[in-house]
Amino acid sequence: MDGYHWKKYIESYDERRDAVIPGDKATTIQFCVDHFIRLAEDAIAHHGYFATALSGGSTPKAIFERLSDPKYRERIEWKRVLLFWSDERAVPPGDPKSNYRMAMDAGFGKLPVPAERIFRMKAEKDIEENALEYQKLIEQILPNGVFDLVMLGMGEDGHTASLFPKTHGLHTNARLVIANFIPSLDTWRMTLTYDCINRARNIVIYVIGETKAEILENVLDSDYDPDSLPVQRVGTPTNKALFITDNAALSDVYLK
Repeated sequence: MDGYHWKKYIESYDERRDAVIPGDKATTIQFCVDHFIRLAEDAIAHHGYFATALSGGSTPKAIFERLSDPKYRERIEWKRVLLFWSDERAVPPGDPKSNYRMAMDAGFGKLPVPAERIFRMKAEKDIEENALEYQKLIEQILPNGVFDLVMLGMGEDGHTASLFPKTHGLHTNARLVIANFIPSLDTWRMTLTYDCINRARNIVIYVIGETKAEILENVLDSDYDPDSLPVQRVGTPTNKALFITDNAALSDVYLK
């Protein structure tokens, strides 16, 4: 698939969600890379910068690695890129579990993004206070708090970012960033909220691999129950979410 003309491959799944199945895992990762580059090019051409909230997970890691390859890195004006994160664990930035560290180690640490344009979530201490500060930062830098791209994954329990099933963060209003306690993991996370995610110009949920097939089918086809499947609340009729998935996670028959 040609990432430059990615829109022609999109199928409408329902009133809030679109989907695209580029092919196998390798083909899908390549589509994700081309898609990211095209969104960056369009945003920079339109308003002079590209603001993205990065995600953790194996698929974003593969995307970051490819973007730092000399074959692709010259296609984006990195000095015009603003890096934020969609969620973060309550660990220091050097911790192997840190989403910030993963992104930097996977490729963004090699790219010429100015240090003053990299905004990590400081979740290792004072997480509630720092969530408020992160929200203020987004509001100060981005008009109306609108990202050009929010990158998301989906856990096998249906969570996205750090919006986990049956947690208080699912019911937060009038906030862009919160500290969310996850009882099942006995830990805190910092995360963007639905209000923040659903106002982004592009909302992308990466779902790759046969281990995600069952939960993806549940998310797309079961009754609307975001308390149990939080990712179901991502996307609105006026601002649809895009699922990018390979043919192991979602068969073409679902889009016919």
